Amino acid sequence: MTDENQALKKAGLKVTLPRVKILELLQNPQNQHISAEELYKLLLESGEEIGLATVYRVLNQFDDAGIVSRHHFESGKAVFELASQHHHDHLVCLDCGKVIEFSDEVIEARQQEIALKHNIKLTNHSLYLYGHCTNDKCDHNT
Repeated sequence: MTDENQALKKAGLKVTLPRVKILELLQNPQNQHISAEELYKLLLESGEEIGLATVYRVLNQFDDAGIVSRHHFESGKAVFELASQHHHDHLVCLDCGKVIEFSDEVIEARQQEIALKHNIKLTNHSLYLYGHCTNDKCDHNT
């Protein structure tokens, strides 16, 4: 049984061609922070006849099952990434939409301290930092 099939079965989802194909695409590191429309285009380019409505439905199922994480960055559209075992935060360029993942122990510790100070036990959190690329490699500079 493939890793994709095992992941689907573990999440309680039936193994179907659309689910397997979408999960395969999401496992490609360059397909993290990808929208449903972008996934749909990749499926079309690879010759898969999977409709956009099916892509949305599968992504919602994956989100509910904890296979993917849904993010709503400044662009307003939802993007998805495989749910990872390690926590990370995001830097987002407001010009080109580039997303950079980062982890910082000092930021994590400080968030815990602030929560404890206010008598809150954190169960989940996310940090999105927005700004503008300051180098010539930003897509908006081309």
